[in-house]
Amino acid sequence: MNTSSADSGRVHDAPSNNWVYRVLPRALWPYAQLARWDRPIGWQLLMWPCLWSAALAAGAARELGSFSAGRFLFHVFLFIVGAIAMRGAGCTYNDIIDHDIDMEVARTRSRPLPSGRVTRFEAKAFMVLQALAGLIVLLQFNSFTILLGILSLAFVAVYPFAKRFTDWPQFFLGLAFSWGAIMGWSAEFGTLSVAAIILYAAAIAWTIGYDTIYAYQDREDDELIGVRSTARRFGDNPRPWLIGLYGIAVLLMFFAFLAAGAGFFAYAGLVVAAATLAYQILVLNIHDPLQCLALFKFNGVVGLIVFSGLVLALLVRLI
Repeated sequence: MNTSSADSGRVHDAPSNNWVYRVLPRALWPYAQLARWDRPIGWQLLMWPCLWSAALAAGAARELGSFSAGRFLFHVFLFIVGAIAMRGAGCTYNDIIDHDIDMEVARTRSRPLPSGRVTRFEAKAFMVLQALAGLIVLLQFNSFTILLGILSLAFVAVYPFAKRFTDWPQFFLGLAFSWGAIMGWSAEFGTLSVAAIILYAAAIAWTIGYDTIYAYQDREDDELIGVRSTARRFGDNPRPWLIGLYGIAVLLMFFAFLAAGAGFFAYAGLVVAAATLAYQILVLNIHDPLQCLALFKFNGVVGLIVFSGLVLALLVRLI
């Protein structure tokens, strides 16, 4: 165990100057860490496919004459709150499942469960509370979107176990984390479309790419304890794989935008996002854990760029 991290109440792989440690009482720190409130990049990455889909659907609705600015903004609000709640519940669930593994990995030993700062019962109770918050958010949508949200739990449940039976646990993460790419569309129309399904596939490829970069932080520990990942699968030469994954993501986004009739600025944003993804591949040093973490986090900017392009395209249509 990293005793210095445990004694300080911090975790090894999160910023120690985060608002959690300045605002919340120390007794609540372990729960904030279980929910990863001190690492907002996770809920942001979960949120972006939701907002991409919502913005893409809003643009299509504008063309059909059924667009409502109030509804769009309400959906954006719900997806942000829902992403925070469900990412927190998912991370808490993952920590419960991975309790023993986390004790063996240097980066995760200081987390609340392996360090003994919360019990398994306390973690389970907190997980249920977060899931209930997510349920309240989900119930604000139409019945079809509620059904989709419930179905997503199957992927959430399987993901923590994937690293035990496949070299592609990042694929299962993509299935869960990208689900919002269809929910944003269904929230607007109450149905699915080819555009939403293609966007979902694009988000899966994007997720596999950025989480592979993240996984290189733990590759040596994972090899020692037998945990599988795409980082181990790709070995010392991940660039061809990342070129393929990010390339597929960009290409599928292009086709999703085409299918939905997205405007010029959506494509312009996609070009900028593609350049940032190429930059990640170009500068990646898999032997530098800090750089891997920084490049992983940079995907939050990628998500923002794509969303900004879609919103700009929508605003042009409203003028």
